[in-house]
Amino acid sequence: MIIPDFTREEKLFKKGYKYIAGVDEAGRGPLAGPVVAAAIVFSDFKIYKKLADKGIRDSKTISEKKREYFYELITENSLDWSAGIISEEIIDNINILEATKLAMKRAIEALNIKPDFLLIDGINVLDSFPTSQLAIPKADQTVFSVSAASIIAKVTRDRILLNLDKQYPGYGFAKHKGYGTKLHMDMLYKKGPCKIHRKSFGPIEKLLFELDANKKL
Repeated sequence: MIIPDFTREEKLFKKGYKYIAGVDEAGRGPLAGPVVAAAIVFSDFKIYKKLADKGIRDSKTISEKKREYFYELITENSLDWSAGIISEEIIDNINILEATKLAMKRAIEALNIKPDFLLIDGINVLDSFPTSQLAIPKADQTVFSVSAASIIAKVTRDRILLNLDKQYPGYGFAKHKGYGTKLHMDMLYKKGPCKIHRKSFGPIEKLLFELDANKKL
């Protein structure tokens, strides 16, 4: 198990940066629902150490119950945090990569404190964005503030999907959160796609083509 540290943040603090934001997303891969990004800023090393000692790490490596616990811990101890949410309709219009970047930009812009440096999970920096930034592959596993952002993004998105499960019952959104599990695919073929399915994603596109072809038979 990889434990994230805050050496990146430490180096940036020593260079004179004051407000360092960790940025990550949740929901690039699902077939339904929005993509959500989070940005989070911590005040100093005491907070980093306090939270790191609790075992905070990449959201994908911890249970839903623990993510909820860490979510409260992180939000209560952060200097500032925010989330950016991009709908499945916009994802279909501009593609998932651009939608992810837009979610990140919205999350950063929603911060009350303007960060002076961004640590971003992945390989893509935010184009035409004025803040100094660094994209780091697998930063959600290795960079503490990005791990914290991954938890905020994941919990925020999971809560959205729990509500969408009530609006669109029968698909199992509360269980699979929109990912292409067997349950999800079985219900898709039984019920057909609903409003929140990403029509540009391969499995949904294929299913819509098949349904249209069957209507013409």
